[in-house]
Amino acid sequence: MKILGIDYGRRKIGIAIGDTQTLMAEPLMTVNNFKFLILNLKSILNDQIIKKIVIGTPGGKIETEIKKFGQEVEKKTGVPIEYFDETLTTQDAQKILIASGAKRKSRKEKEDSVAAAIMLQLFIESHPC
Repeated sequence: MKILGIDYGRRKIGIAIGDTQTLMAEPLMTVNNFKFLILNLKSILNDQIIKKIVIGTPGGKIETEIKKFGQEVEKKTGVPIEYFDETLTTQDAQKILIASGAKRKSRKEKEDSVAAAIMLQLFIESHPC
């Protein structure tokens, strides 16, 4: 089963794709525009044949905003939503990108999608199908 992972942020939203058969997750894209994501989410879900969406939750005040975002995504797409702790995934993504030799600008562009992939990978590993 293919799963879409979302690392929600107020400025950037990281998107990743994971597969429960291969037990792998990989970054897909980072979007800077919430409306762009909502408008294009249906085509992403259809193109990738996504059966579930996992949205990362870091706790704190933003969690309410994330849950509201998740409700809107589920309403617009009809795809079931689950939430999963994504605490520190952005820091882990930064470390991975630094270790890979990515330049600062490239790291900033990719860190959210890599964080989404890390979160989704942890979700897949902790939810065997």
